[in-house]
Amino acid sequence: MEAGWYEANSVSRPDRPRLNLDLDVDVCVIGAGLAGLTVAREVAQRGWSVAVLEAGQVAWAASGRNLGFVVPGFSEHIDGIIERVGLDDAKQLWALSEQGLDYVRRTILDTRMPGVDLINGWLHVSKTDNFDELRAEVERMRWIGADIEFWPEERVRDQLQSPRYFGAVHYRQAFHIDPYNYALGLAALAEKAGARIFEETPAVSLDPAGVRKRIVTPAGRVRAAHVVLAGNIHLGALVPQLAATLLPVTTFVMVTEPIGEILHEVVRYRGAISDTNRADNHYRIVGGDRLQWSGRMRSWDANPRLIARGLTSDIRRTFPRLGKVGIAHLWRGTLGRTVHRMPQIGEIERGVWLASGFGGHGLNNTAIAGELIARGIVEGDQTWRLFAPYELVWAGGMFGRVLAQGIYWGRRPVERIEQEVARYRARARARKEARLTPHKGSG
Repeated sequence: MEAGWYEANSVSRPDRPRLNLDLDVDVCVIGAGLAGLTVAREVAQRGWSVAVLEAGQVAWAASGRNLGFVVPGFSEHIDGIIERVGLDDAKQLWALSEQGLDYVRRTILDTRMPGVDLINGWLHVSKTDNFDELRAEVERMRWIGADIEFWPEERVRDQLQSPRYFGAVHYRQAFHIDPYNYALGLAALAEKAGARIFEETPAVSLDPAGVRKRIVTPAGRVRAAHVVLAGNIHLGALVPQLAATLLPVTTFVMVTEPIGEILHEVVRYRGAISDTNRADNHYRIVGGDRLQWSGRMRSWDANPRLIARGLTSDIRRTFPRLGKVGIAHLWRGTLGRTVHRMPQIGEIERGVWLASGFGGHGLNNTAIAGELIARGIVEGDQTWRLFAPYELVWAGGMFGRVLAQGIYWGRRPVERIEQEVARYRARARARKEARLTPHKGSG
């Protein structure tokens, strides 16, 4: 059951060679995930020579294993961004995050990319009756330029028939896609523009000194004026000091067996859905009548089969009408999260660029990173400096992982209590309204 869903529904992919010779190029990109592929495409389209080195295969890691949500913003909340960089820069950063959505959408539609299955909308649902808080959030977000709307409880429960749900924030410009096919499509577009992609070609060492950087692989070497490190948490062996700035966060994704028509009665909304700011739960309908469901964070590796029962119980608790659901595919994906919860984008030393730490917002932020870094390299554009206040910070090693896991586990019981209180209040209101409603024939 490990992975399988995306691969079973993927477009055809070519066999790409290992690097077995010496190359001299303008730009060497290390990592063929979404960030690296976007950099390669954008640089190649501007007429510069590009080589991409991938230790595995295109999109084998988080880029091809995530849930496929293309949503605005960052892992850090907008209030924290405003506090850190000020209102004007926060507005610019938010605008960039929405430009990331536009880039992905435009790339898919303009190139008629196959197999991506773009569906509009993202609904962020609350499991507590915090209506005033949600309305205030909508107003704050609109103030910085977000295209969102408040959904009251009645509208939410019409679309998602769950007793656990109250109000929601609807992001109208967000959407969801098949991320693996999108990554394969990006690779094809990068190659069409002139980039060369080498698979099964790990970068063994990097010498960043001098005008021409030197990258050594098992069977060949690359010299380049610029190097882009786009390997995220998998850069550990090559540049351990950078990998140490990321906290690995593993989440688990499953696709159910076909559920049938009852799924469309219970889940009427066709966009992406989240009912948390943390790991649990994010889901969407795929394959006609299946649920793709994600949650259950771990800060270390864990066997997905050990998580399966928890995921299915989350579905049953959220949508009891669905009954027991079977699991067709189950896999894990590990992302890199920074301490400040913002991506690492920019030039870290002369000719060495970093695109990393996207923290669960990879589809829009990798698009931002790819475009900003390409413009920085070729055109000298300095927009990437908006991310400069978010410097490289040590993530705490094993202690950081244990702390993050403890916070997640410790917060879940508190959230459960808050949700139970909210449902108790809702039931009490319903009973009160029933008592006050005149019965037919009375009076």
